[in-house]
Amino acid sequence: MIPPPRAPYAEDSSLSLGRKVAEAESRTRTPFARDRDRIIHATAFRRLKEKTQVFVAHEGDHFRTRLTHSLEVAQVARSLATALGLEADLAETIALAHDLGHPPFGHAGEDELQIQMEPFGGFDHNVQTFRVVTKLERRYPRWEGLNLTWETLEGVIKHNGPVSEKLDRPSWNAIAEFDKDYDLGLSTWASAEAQVAALADDIAYNN
Repeated sequence: MIPPPRAPYAEDSSLSLGRKVAEAESRTRTPFARDRDRIIHATAFRRLKEKTQVFVAHEGDHFRTRLTHSLEVAQVARSLATALGLEADLAETIALAHDLGHPPFGHAGEDELQIQMEPFGGFDHNVQTFRVVTKLERRYPRWEGLNLTWETLEGVIKHNGPVSEKLDRPSWNAIAEFDKDYDLGLSTWASAEAQVAALADDIAYNN
């Protein structure tokens, strides 16, 4: 099979804007492939196994967990990115990370958490995902979070579109503070790879 030509608007791992904390480059993996591996080995990713996607609990073989859904989204995203001449590692990475901030008990769990967190500004699973990968995961002594590339972080928080209009919400304070030190261009659309990950999410959800 001859792969399609690389799209002119595809991200290029060799031109990555890098990480918040500089690291030596890998001799065997691209920056986006390293991001993917860090997400797969993250504690939050393993926890998706016990989180349902829609229902409060699951019995039998026909209910998706957040883990199985994330794997399906990643597969679709990688296939779409490859077909479109995009950076497949980046699209797959964003897809794998996109649900890390979801609470247990499906949609009902998130609705209840939103009610309980209302006095503190509410709850947003996209913000929680960003918090997981930038702060809550503690696997490295030199930094908080996973120290992912700029392109992955941009895709995680903006895969559904620009988010600058959300920054005045109390639940988005963490994003606003992070953006002051590490500009993610929150008023613009994310990469084509991030948009592919968002489309893959819809495809997998409706399949």
